[in-house]
Amino acid sequence: MAETISRKMARFALDLQYEDLPEEVITEVKRYLLDSIGCAFGGYKTKDVNIVNQIYCDMNGKPEATIIGSGNRIPAANATFVNSLMVRALDYNDIYWKEDPSHPSDLIPAALAMGERQALHPKDVTTAIVLAYEFEQRLCEFGKPGIRERKWHHATITQFVSPIVAGKLLGLTEDQMVNAIGISGMHNFSPGAAAAGQLTMMKNTVDPMAVQSGIIAALMAQKGYSGTEAIFEGKEGFMDVMGDGWDENALWDELGERFKILECSMKAFPTEALTHSHITAAIKVVKDNDIQPDNIDEITVTTIARAVDILFDEEKYKPESRETADHSLPYCIAAAVVDRKITPEQFNDERIQDSEIQAVLPKIKGEASEEFEAMFPEKQPSKVKIRTTDGAEYSASVDYPKGDPREPMSTEEIIVKFKALADGVLISARQDEVIERILDFENEDNMQHFMQDLVASHL
Repeated sequence: MAETISRKMARFALDLQYEDLPEEVITEVKRYLLDSIGCAFGGYKTKDVNIVNQIYCDMNGKPEATIIGSGNRIPAANATFVNSLMVRALDYNDIYWKEDPSHPSDLIPAALAMGERQALHPKDVTTAIVLAYEFEQRLCEFGKPGIRERKWHHATITQFVSPIVAGKLLGLTEDQMVNAIGISGMHNFSPGAAAAGQLTMMKNTVDPMAVQSGIIAALMAQKGYSGTEAIFEGKEGFMDVMGDGWDENALWDELGERFKILECSMKAFPTEALTHSHITAAIKVVKDNDIQPDNIDEITVTTIARAVDILFDEEKYKPESRETADHSLPYCIAAAVVDRKITPEQFNDERIQDSEIQAVLPKIKGEASEEFEAMFPEKQPSKVKIRTTDGAEYSASVDYPKGDPREPMSTEEIIVKFKALADGVLISARQDEVIERILDFENEDNMQHFMQDLVASHL
């Protein structure tokens, strides 16, 4: 039998060392770590995080890893789930979108928890984070079309990456790593319903569950548990079940030479990734032309077909929760033109039901463009046209949202985002201390000390 995909992944992961990483890659890890921990502070008080946090704190267990915010120490697999959900809760963390969308930073808590559990150096954790981005992003390019187009959620690919992150830090052998991938890859196939229609708390939860599974799979493999090696290409394996259309070259081309973390994007808005270009264009057109909400007759958003399908369905015109609102392009555009900004505040229950925003919602329509479809995902084009009540028309177009590698957020902008999210959890002086330590992460001497600094200073 030819060498399996999981074995090739395992070998690369075990061979990669911190010394192999270019300085720009190490810098980018710290920027995504800063962005992700900021997102975790922002998600700390959300209802879904509070529920899960309480469940695992009631379970208690061996104090292996720290929960961000509360400081409670519980088993690493459980801390990973809570922290990953915290990072994900506001839909404000990073995004990579090729054939598939994904949020590689959902995997960062696995590296933090296992690094703390194993008392490893932050340089080891950095290497594991690079692996998280490397294989998560490559798997987003593996399927043609991607699994999202096949109506599956991206947690279905995260399940193969999380055991690599955990196994690297656990010190698994190659055979054990292969087993861990095969174990985790057997039970995290997630239907796309998690991110379709009227959304629930599960929209942000399925990927953290797949991340947690990787910790458990690695621990099982370490003890001798076996898993399916040909989990990708074997009979009734991932590729067989999903159907034809796989580009294995996407997994290996320039592996170890061109690191994928440099191609990932950050989010300037706490919303579904396909909304970002449109929000940017909408805010631009209303500000440039000083358009008031009560003077709007119609808003037309030109986008790609999948955005119309996912973000303009009937349920998106009547959002009743944050999870649905931040995946509703009509709501995001309505809030953007009324408030001239999109922050977590626009997704509070009271703001979602605001009469001025609700009055604009039915005036928004989406239209698919074949021209834009041909440009995606190399570009993420948007055109927003607003017709006013006096018959005048104004429009704005953008190709890339803020945060795209071609329109990157500066470190200063990430710090502003971090402080806005951490406000109410950390006092200002502690925010500055945490920022400084993250940006000097490679010089930390102890992961436990680092994680204990991520504890709320006021509630």
